[in-house]
Amino acid sequence: MDFENTWNITKKDFSVFKKKRGIIFTWFLFPISFALGFPAILMFIVMRHHISYSNLIPLFNAFSFFFIIFASAIPIGVASYSMIGEKVEKTLEPLLATPVTDGEILLGKSIAAFIPSILSTYLGAGLFMIIINMISHQDIGYYFYPNWAAGVFLLLAAPLACLLSIELNIITSVRVNDVRTSQQFGGLIIAPFMLIYVFGEIGVISLDAKTLFIVSAVLIFVDILLFFLSKSTFRREEILTNLN
Repeated sequence: MDFENTWNITKKDFSVFKKKRGIIFTWFLFPISFALGFPAILMFIVMRHHISYSNLIPLFNAFSFFFIIFASAIPIGVASYSMIGEKVEKTLEPLLATPVTDGEILLGKSIAAFIPSILSTYLGAGLFMIIINMISHQDIGYYFYPNWAAGVFLLLAAPLACLLSIELNIITSVRVNDVRTSQQFGGLIIAPFMLIYVFGEIGVISLDAKTLFIVSAVLIFVDILLFFLSKSTFRREEILTNLN
């Protein structure tokens, strides 16, 4: 594999993304708005019910889990557009005609979707944690972050969820010819993470470091499975035949 070819594909996608204001909006304003919104919700609860933040500590990790959901949601627009955008802009056939391997194309497009998506997730999560630390230090007497649960979700669960979303959406974008259809199918990736969050809220599971380790282990298995599936799905000759 020639990583220069891979990086050229990544840079090409970056140049396309810069022209898409909606994508840039999703990358940055979406996680930041929630990073500010969650503490605002906590403040409202405290003021409305006249309780201490110490009574809301379980919500800190619960809200943190949302950034794993964001890590899977943010790449949907980018990854689902990765191949369909080439089809729409009539650049896919020239790309497939170049001496670039299928693996280099898939890796280049995956990197282009992964880097801004995970950075924006970390931006939102970092801002959220800073605000929560300010609250917890003032009201409870210690900094709530960093902790084991936050470490697992930042270093394992969130990147793996992001990668899972990218792989699934690229596979979908290869098989369909409409951006909306690709995004609708790709958006299904959010459902299992929302289900985990609901189970945590109703007390079926605890959103602690142990649970996040288990989630991360499952994500590693599924990511590897989708990696091999994406390689078998991306058949250059079949794609060229469909284009013609």
